[in-house]
Amino acid sequence: MGLMAVRRNAKAVQSEFDAFEIVASQVVDVIATAGVVLDQFNSVVRASPGAIQFGLVQNRRLIHAALVQLADKARENSGAVQAEIQLETGLRREQIWVHARAAKFGDRYVMLLVDDRTESKKLEDTRRDFVANVSHELKTPIGAIGLLSEAISGATDDPVMVQKFAESLQRESARLANLVQELIQLSRVQGAKLADSAKELDLASVISDALERNQTLADQRNIKLASASPENVPFFGDYEMLVTAVRNLVENAIVYSEPGGQVGVGLRVVEGVAEISVTDSGLGIPEAEQQRIFERFYRVDPSRSRETGGTGLGLSIVKHAAANHRGEVKLFSKVGVGSTFTLRLPIETQGD
Repeated sequence: MGLMAVRRNAKAVQSEFDAFEIVASQVVDVIATAGVVLDQFNSVVRASPGAIQFGLVQNRRLIHAALVQLADKARENSGAVQAEIQLETGLRREQIWVHARAAKFGDRYVMLLVDDRTESKKLEDTRRDFVANVSHELKTPIGAIGLLSEAISGATDDPVMVQKFAESLQRESARLANLVQELIQLSRVQGAKLADSAKELDLASVISDALERNQTLADQRNIKLASASPENVPFFGDYEMLVTAVRNLVENAIVYSEPGGQVGVGLRVVEGVAEISVTDSGLGIPEAEQQRIFERFYRVDPSRSRETGGTGLGLSIVKHAAANHRGEVKLFSKVGVGSTFTLRLPIETQGD
């Protein structure tokens, strides 16, 4: 082959490479996911902004061995290959889950596409844990009801035992009904569309209604309920959802206060934010527990929850109700002193 032919061949190869780079650049830059084009040496020819953001590329190399292996596998196959891969990224080595696909182009190039599935993976894990927790929580009262029914059937000649078993059956039935009711409430607040249910309301009336619904429980436990709030604080929101949230806070405060104690509920408006505070005279919540108390089914004191029929869903309902109204719930607690939960709801942004 003459020198001119060699030059023409080299020019054709370079032209082919330039054309591929142009196409690769256009494809990688417009895809909504992370994209990388690799040459035969696994050097990065082109990387999308998403690939850089994910931390997949450094010094023109893929930094995750699992992605390199997938690219090598693509070279050995005529079609695309794919895999679900768990990666570590960033300085804190955070875990992310991705769906990666790789396909060979020509003899030298491989295109790698990576979709971030971290949020969907976390959602799936949360859903699976929730189903497992619900199954466990339902199993206890249902099992107890079955055993108590058998015990009653076998003690028909002993009225005292029948009465004892019947009372236990009623408690377990109430516990089951309470659990189902709170599951319904949690489902409602998680899937709520305030545009369909929101209306003008008075937050002072919300507090009054929530206290009234807890009065019987407070009397049973010898707890005094006290409230202080302006007569009228207008708000735009879901009345029943807010009453449920405040009722749950007051109920928790009653349950975790010692007999003879007091639960106080206050309402004030600070810089355009309505703050509903519920303060108990209980034992307080250890600092290590405070980050988890808004988790579904989490109980600071499981033995007391069993005694009172608590489901561990009340504070999760409060958190979602607050979020639905673009608000938040905060906690201040000190062991041996008590706890204050504050439901903060923005007023100035209502109707925006």
